[in-house]
Amino acid sequence: MVDQTPTRRALLGWLGAGIAAPVLAACGSAAEAKSFPVTMSEAAWRQKLTRAQFAILREEGTERPYSSALNDEQRRGTYACAGCGNALFASTTKFESNTGWPSFFRPLPGSVGTKTDFKIGFPRTEVHCADCGGHLGHVFDDGPRPTGKRYCMNGAAMGFRPD
Repeated sequence: MVDQTPTRRALLGWLGAGIAAPVLAACGSAAEAKSFPVTMSEAAWRQKLTRAQFAILREEGTERPYSSALNDEQRRGTYACAGCGNALFASTTKFESNTGWPSFFRPLPGSVGTKTDFKIGFPRTEVHCADCGGHLGHVFDDGPRPTGKRYCMNGAAMGFRPD
């Protein structure tokens, strides 16, 4: 009979792998690295954006819930990236999620990209502008029909253009 008891070295290896995997994933990968059509230096972004917009779009921050006027916006129109003006969401896809952030069930085609975010210890899907790479928020699988998605966006990361 062969002894199947794990060795101390095996246990330490498993522990190390369990810690290393999320740390390495949080650092991103070459596959996630991407260049965007709209690029600026950090100084140019700081000059163009408000402090809140810069913190969210360029530093992947999050605004306080219920702090954005866009949360209550009801007019027909288009929500666009505050960094580059890229059209992101049609007002017809907005819904009240009761989360405190503007929420949508579908972005405009080709307007956003996603990547895995481990900043709070478990994976979430981060949403960014396809044109400038600015952080917009996250997407979750608890939205309404027809997509079942909830694109939970930071209002400060967007502007609104009425029809």
